[in-house]
Amino acid sequence: MPLSKTLLRLAVGSSLLLLGGCKMVVMSPSGDIARQQADLIIVATVLMLLIIVPVLFLTLYFAWHYRHSNKKAKYDPEWHHSTGLEVVIWSAPLAIIIALGAITWISTHKLDPYRPLDRIDANRPVTPDIKPISVEVVALDWKWLFFYPEYGIATVNELAAPVDVPINFKLTGSSVMNAFYVPALAGMIYTMPGMQTKLHAVINEPGTYDGLSANYSGEGFTDMRFKFLGLAQDDFDQWVARVKQGGSALNRDTYLKLEKPSIKEPVRYYSSVQEGLYRAVLNMCALEGQMCMDEMMHIDKMGGAGVDSQENRARLQYDNRRATESVEETGDSSDAAAPSTSTPARGSDAAEVIDINATPSPSSMNQSMQGMQHPTTTGSDASLQAIGQLENDASAKP
Repeated sequence: MPLSKTLLRLAVGSSLLLLGGCKMVVMSPSGDIARQQADLIIVATVLMLLIIVPVLFLTLYFAWHYRHSNKKAKYDPEWHHSTGLEVVIWSAPLAIIIALGAITWISTHKLDPYRPLDRIDANRPVTPDIKPISVEVVALDWKWLFFYPEYGIATVNELAAPVDVPINFKLTGSSVMNAFYVPALAGMIYTMPGMQTKLHAVINEPGTYDGLSANYSGEGFTDMRFKFLGLAQDDFDQWVARVKQGGSALNRDTYLKLEKPSIKEPVRYYSSVQEGLYRAVLNMCALEGQMCMDEMMHIDKMGGAGVDSQENRARLQYDNRRATESVEETGDSSDAAAPSTSTPARGSDAAEVIDINATPSPSSMNQSMQGMQHPTTTGSDASLQAIGQLENDASAKP
C-alpha cells in the first residue's frame, strides 16, 4: 500500500476518534426548549444549504465544462443577458430568505427566555394543574448560588429540578457579567449585578447534566461549573429533604463570606435562608447599611432627595467591596478604600450646603474678597496667597 494512502487513512481514523469524544448535547438535548433551538439550527442550516450546495456544485461544473481543452463547450463572446437565468438567480435566494426570516421571527418570539412555557414537550401542553418550580440564581466569583424560595433552601454549584416540571429562573450577579448555560436544558442567559434576567425551561429526561458560565469573568472562569440534576418527582423530594437535613443556615454574614472570590468551590447545602436575602443581593444591599437599588430608583422616580441626599452618600458606595477587604487587611483608611458602611474619609463633618439660588449680601461678598486678599497660611488658603503673590509680581513688571 502506498505511503500516502496509509497516512490518509491514519488521518481519517484519528479524526473520527477525536470526534467520538465530542458531546453532541447541543444538537441532542434533554429539555424541550433546547430541543426546539436545535431544530431551529437544523432548519436554518438546511435552508441555507439549498443555495450553498448548488452554487458550489455549479462553480466546479462550470470550471470543468468550460475548460480550455473542452472544444465541445459553446463559446459565445457576445452573450450578455438571460432573463430566465436572472429569474432563477434572484428568485431562489429571495424565497429562501423570506422563509428563513419568517421561521426565525416566529421562533425568536416563541423561544423568548422571558416567555412562560406553554408546553412540556411537543405532545403535552402546560395545564393549570402543573405548578412550576422557581429558582433564583446568583453568579458569584467563581461559583453559582441557587435559591429555592418555595422550599426555603439554597445550594452552591448544584442545581436540581423535577422532570417535566416548568422551571422559572430569576438570575442576577454579584460582580462582573456571566452567562448561565445548561446546554441540555436551554440557551444561555446573561447575569449582571443590580439587574435581573429571566429564563423559562423544562427538563424532560432524568440525568446529570453540565452547567457552566459561558462568558469570561476572570481568573476562576474555567472552573465556574455546576451539575444540574434532572430527577423524578420522588427523587427530587428526597433531594430537598437531604438539603434541609444536611445543610447550614444562609444569612447575610454567611453570604458575604461566600461572595468573596474562590475557585473550585465544593457543593454546599443551606437548609434555611434569611428572608429577603435574594432581594438584597439583587439590589446590591446585602451589606448592612447600604441603600438598595430599588429604594434609590424610587427616590429618583419621586424627583430626588434634594439636599438631604448628602446623608445617603455612604450608603451608595457599591463598587468598593474589594477595597473594604484591603482596608481590613492593611489598615489603610484612605478615601479610596473607605468601607461602604462608614462615613466618608474626607471628614466626619457634614459637607457645607450651598444654596446656588440665594443672592449674596454685599457684606458677605466683602468678607469673601478680604479673605482672598488676606488669606491664612495653611491648607488651600496658602495656595491663594501664592497666587496673589504671583499676580503682584506680574503687575510690578514694566
